[in-house]
Amino acid sequence: MSVFRLQTVRAKLTALVALSVAVTLAILPVLSWQTKKQLVDEVDDRVEEVKTSFQTEVDDDLADLEIAARLIVTTSQSRTDGSKPDAAIADTIAKEFHEVYPDVDILFADKSGKVYSQLGCQTPHQAIDAIPELAKVVAGESYRGMLPTGCEAQKDSMPAYTIALPMKGGGAVVLCLPIDRRYLHNASLKLGLELALVPVSSNAVLSKSDHFPVGGTSADGAKPVIIDEGDEAWAVARFAPKELASGRTHYEVIAALDVTDIRSIVRKNFGVALAALLVSALASVAWGARLASMMSKALSRVNEALKKLEKQEYVKVDIYKTGDELENLAEGFNQMVDGLQERDKLRSTFGKYMTEAVMEHLMAGKVQLGGESLKVTILFSDIRSFTTLSEKMEAHALVALLNEYFTDMVSVIIREDGVVDKYIGDAIMAVFGAPVQRKDDPLRAVRAAVFMRTGLKKLNVRLKERGMAPIRTGIGIHTGDVVAGNIGSEQRMEYTVIGDAVNLASRLESNTKEVGADILISEDTYQAVKDHVEVRKVRELTVKGRVQPVMTYEVLGMKGGPMLKSPDGTSLVPPGDESKPELVPSSPKPAESAT
Repeated sequence: MSVFRLQTVRAKLTALVALSVAVTLAILPVLSWQTKKQLVDEVDDRVEEVKTSFQTEVDDDLADLEIAARLIVTTSQSRTDGSKPDAAIADTIAKEFHEVYPDVDILFADKSGKVYSQLGCQTPHQAIDAIPELAKVVAGESYRGMLPTGCEAQKDSMPAYTIALPMKGGGAVVLCLPIDRRYLHNASLKLGLELALVPVSSNAVLSKSDHFPVGGTSADGAKPVIIDEGDEAWAVARFAPKELASGRTHYEVIAALDVTDIRSIVRKNFGVALAALLVSALASVAWGARLASMMSKALSRVNEALKKLEKQEYVKVDIYKTGDELENLAEGFNQMVDGLQERDKLRSTFGKYMTEAVMEHLMAGKVQLGGESLKVTILFSDIRSFTTLSEKMEAHALVALLNEYFTDMVSVIIREDGVVDKYIGDAIMAVFGAPVQRKDDPLRAVRAAVFMRTGLKKLNVRLKERGMAPIRTGIGIHTGDVVAGNIGSEQRMEYTVIGDAVNLASRLESNTKEVGADILISEDTYQAVKDHVEVRKVRELTVKGRVQPVMTYEVLGMKGGPMLKSPDGTSLVPPGDESKPELVPSSPKPAESAT
């Protein structure tokens, strides 16, 4: 333990308080950074909405362009016989559709690719096969994507969404929607933001809406950038809709969102935080000098006690009456000393016990360290043919299966207030009645066995779904006198129960397979629970180590349904639990000779 040295604590505390103003000034840059970060975080969500809205707008425009192209093709084919192009009919059709889609450029090309009619273009192409992307349209291939200059031949023309469809009998129709100032302006009005079109990895603006901020091209990624222009603040982000990534040149859109209102709110919060910081610093200076002397005296006493505590001398602090936290500190230190003394005492004694329930009971001082005679109910559960099962499974899979099985079974035992005494390979030994006795311990043990059987069925369903063989178990239960206490050495002890009752319960479990029962109880246990369970009388068994035969019973289920009350008035099924014990019908089995 490090010693708290306070040789010059008064001077140090005074200096610390005096430095509070300097610390305040040092925090200002951090606070300013945090304010800017808050502003960026506030606009993040809005920018994401902008991206989604713009993508939706583009999808709608392309859907309209697709419909228009198909209608033009259908109309053109219905008005001509398809033998040769008719410029007059094409002009008429183009004008009809141009009234509905005034921003769309339209080209009609014959089967050789030569443009024989157009509308909306200033410098139209003479032939569409001169455009690499449209070279195969007259041969029957459709095209959907971006063209660097759209339907225009001029190299400085705007990029355009383009749809080209072949016509029956030869020829093609090409529709171009330029991403020009007018398009971006209309989109900005719908979306409530300003837009600009730029080539990928470039700040050269090809087109933009009317009020796009001058510094908007400073955005270099999807993360929003905050820029100030006069009294306005803009959140600027760059993104690339998927439709702009097709064709020879890829483009990106820069969206500028007016966040002047958000900036005002954040700045106001910054001012409030700064004012609070300054006030707290001044208050700290005012009270610091007064508290320094008081803290020095109180902490000096704690320091002296800490030095002794480091030497394992449990000495309490002489409390300095300050009427505040300093006095609480001394009182807390004294409580800590008491706790350390108690901890060291308990660590050497109770650290040798593994079961939490046993530990708590031992800490309450209710168990004699030399052992005591108790009447308990012992439950043994074992997996049948486990050796065969283990030989067929890999080690890690076998461990995983055991962990899953133990989790389900032990949860039932704990719920019925049983104590898992130990695990013996794949077997479980549980005790009901030690160290805490209850008048219905036998019933709790039998009820736990029924619940374990139900839980095993559910586990086997899961195993079947995974293509694994089901597990079968045998459970033996006996009620009798045992000695409960500490077994082991001075270095390591274990709280457990020993006696003939334990051996008999184990023998009952090992005989379950022979008598064809999965839950086998002794006469002593049956007499304690006979009013609450359905059983089948099996036979008397002569077990190894006992001269007197033992009458055994197979447990079929619980009488009266799952909500039957136990002798102490508690429900057999905890509220909310859905693992209900079920009455398992069983036809009488022929008696077998005793072993």
